[in-house]
Amino acid sequence: MNQIEKKTIKGEMKYKNIVILTYKIEYPQIISSKYTFGKEIFNNYNKNKAINLEKYVRTDLYENAKEVYEYNIENGYPIMVYEVISEYDITYNEGFIVSLYQDEYQFTGGAHGSTIRTSQNWNLKDASIIPLSYFFPNNQYYTIDILKEINKQIKTQIQEGKNQYFENYCELVLETFNLNSYYITPNAIAIYFQQYDIAPYSSGIPVFLINKVH
Repeated sequence: MNQIEKKTIKGEMKYKNIVILTYKIEYPQIISSKYTFGKEIFNNYNKNKAINLEKYVRTDLYENAKEVYEYNIENGYPIMVYEVISEYDITYNEGFIVSLYQDEYQFTGGAHGSTIRTSQNWNLKDASIIPLSYFFPNNQYYTIDILKEINKQIKTQIQEGKNQYFENYCELVLETFNLNSYYITPNAIAIYFQQYDIAPYSSGIPVFLINKVH
């Protein structure tokens, strides 16, 4: 197992001596692994990703927050604090494979914030990203099988009253399915969809566990 440490960048930004934006960005760093090259690539990728997000928050998002502050003051609305929280979860860490997903939450007004999920599936041995097809060898129709299984699970969830989905979920699953939107767990492949892709906000980020061959 590779030893992974959590790093955090956080801060708050003021305008006219009022806090209008706060942020917390977590990112992983491998501190011990026998796969030295993969470790360096992984660490650089995730550190740069966090730095770039902080740069965006402190420039573009801050400018937007200032405009909203001025508008709210001018129109007698409450002061609103922008918020960005980026957190990750390591879902698999065995041998040369490390898998994780990262949820980036942003609140920029309205009834609630929004979360975007991304994921990484690393082969540290050669510092490459593992394609979903790797887990379904000798099956050129693996995407069709995955889509069928997802629709089957959705139908079961609806029948059992466990989750809400849009009425045309079959069509939406096909339209929004992303080969990169997956992460590895010890026993399965987790396929996920973004908020609003196939279900209302109240259903969160839909995740479906699919059996893998490898």
